[in-house]
Amino acid sequence: MKKKTKIDVLEHHLVPKMRILGEKDKEKLLKKYGISEKDLPLMLADDPASKALGANPGDVVEIKREDPTGPNPYYRLVVAK
Repeated sequence: MKKKTKIDVLEHHLVPKMRILGEKDKEKLLKKYGISEKDLPLMLADDPASKALGANPGDVVEIKREDPTGPNPYYRLVVAK
């Protein structure tokens, strides 16, 4: 029987930097774009990155993707399955 090795998916070089937004940051984001939580793209709570972050349903995750013009933030609402 093979032994399973735990890997921190957030440390992989192809995974963008992520963080869970605090309540104040979440409110500022929604106000800035004039949207509600239901307008955000979704991220499942059982996604490996959600689990690694410790995200719960209702949390908003900021994903900073790098491209030639610099870092671009994307946001996802964590939902249950």
